[in-house]
Amino acid sequence: MSGYAPGSGGSGGNAVVDLRSDTVTKPTPAMREAIACAQVGDDVFGDDPTVNALQERVAALLGKEAALFMSSGTQSNLCGLLAHCGRGDEYIVGQLAHTYRYEGGGGAVLGSIQPQPLPNQPDGTIRLEDIAAAIKPDDPHFARSRLLALENTWSGNVLPASYTTAACELAHSRGLFTHLDGARLFNAAVASGRTVAELARHFDSVSICFSKGLGAPIGSMLVGSRELIRRAHRVRKMVGGGLRQVGLLAAAADHALSHHVERLADDHALARRLAEGLAALPGVTVTPPQTNIVFVQVSDDRGPALLEHLKSRGVLATGMIGLRFVTHLDVDAAGIDHAIAAAADFFKS
Repeated sequence: MSGYAPGSGGSGGNAVVDLRSDTVTKPTPAMREAIACAQVGDDVFGDDPTVNALQERVAALLGKEAALFMSSGTQSNLCGLLAHCGRGDEYIVGQLAHTYRYEGGGGAVLGSIQPQPLPNQPDGTIRLEDIAAAIKPDDPHFARSRLLALENTWSGNVLPASYTTAACELAHSRGLFTHLDGARLFNAAVASGRTVAELARHFDSVSICFSKGLGAPIGSMLVGSRELIRRAHRVRKMVGGGLRQVGLLAAAADHALSHHVERLADDHALARRLAEGLAALPGVTVTPPQTNIVFVQVSDDRGPALLEHLKSRGVLATGMIGLRFVTHLDVDAAGIDHAIAAAADFFKS
């Protein structure tokens, strides 16, 4: 098992190889020190210096005017949707997009915003022809088409830059705003060799997450124009997002930006290592990963049995959409090799 011993790999010291998501990371000792030393104030009064500095830093990184700290990516996306759209408005979104499928229908429930879901292509794009056809005329029979929402990365894949440019130009030419769910935008930047500002350039708002590959315990950020962030600030208050000494969390996110971005390439390399090892097994089909997410299909409906076997060997993964394995800073090469060996034992038996 390549010398693997439970608890030996990763900064978190986990007793298992937890590949369920990159949200399971634990704060590193250095991040915990940053949290302990953070200067704080009351952010509702606007006087927490650490979160104020982080908001300015992130806005500059993404080439936008302003930013607002959020407790989660779902809250960040929701505040973005409600800042762009009002009651009776519509946002165009992928059928499988996180904002539409996995966030409790918040835009519709809390904002009376109608989603117009469209089919996603295998690479996560929405056909430009479909977007154009879905934009409604200005007529009282229809909801007002107001926003196009895209997602990058998409199931671990980087949206083509030429596509996001064309999609945003189409939306803007028809009077729509654009929003990017960029929960793993830094993964996309590292994988593509582009800056996050380049990836965000054509979007009116962008949501990024600190608690996934960047390894912070909590937190996301919405960025955009000052006017958009002003509206989002009001929405955040309405959904209970007014935080007090949030500098403790902002310090963790700031540490992640300083120390955990370039190392995302290590996660991507481990994902490729895992993909190559699993692809060599009989009856296993692996989608080659671009970043840190590996999707696996197992023949003869043996996926659930494989997951149970892996769990018995101290390896955790998910099976909602095929089998999904996600690498992160608390997983090392020994853990990946152990996961491959455990899967190989399943097929030998």
